[in-house]
Amino acid sequence: MPAASPTPTPTSENAGGATGQWFTSRTSRQWWFDSGARALDFAYTGAMGNNPAWERLHTPADLATWLEGRFEACDGTVTDRDLTDAKGLREAIASIATTLSVNGEPDSKQIDIINLFAATPDVPPRLAGGNLQAGRTRVRTGQALATMAREAVFLFGDEQHERIRECAADDCALVFYDESRSNNRRWCSMQRCGNRAKVRSHRARTAAR
Repeated sequence: MPAASPTPTPTSENAGGATGQWFTSRTSRQWWFDSGARALDFAYTGAMGNNPAWERLHTPADLATWLEGRFEACDGTVTDRDLTDAKGLREAIASIATTLSVNGEPDSKQIDIINLFAATPDVPPRLAGGNLQAGRTRVRTGQALATMAREAVFLFGDEQHERIRECAADDCALVFYDESRSNNRRWCSMQRCGNRAKVRSHRARTAAR
């Protein structure tokens, strides 16, 4: 997996909110990877793969920065315990996503972890235009984690889990959620693996003439 850019800049609205982040390739080239889901973006802060260099959440402040880029009105308060909890949830999401992408059977212990987080209070929906303020205006870290856990429950459920898939390129193992209506996404990025596949196909056709 390529290293992620230190500053996530999500722009597209897919499953669960704004998704996508910049990655840096082994050749130091930056490219945009949209996993299709905020929970999967979270997994790609370090849990997808076994290279310590991919870890982005070294301190509570790192987690606070990442959450503030994904959730409006985060209170910015993250403790060491929050960081430990977040990494536990992240590992569970990464494990199940990777397993489902190759049609495997998820670990029941990882399922339990996601379910436990999903059972806690999440970020409540809010309808704009009202005059009264209901509840807290700032999002706590625990609420953000619960929200991503509930997104994972949706993504990994019976109706959606077949949309969790691995990039079709032979030399790429990035996992994404295909949120397209046609359900035919094949590549981690059309600008990266999709483009390389087109180039190889064109060369093959040209050579066969």
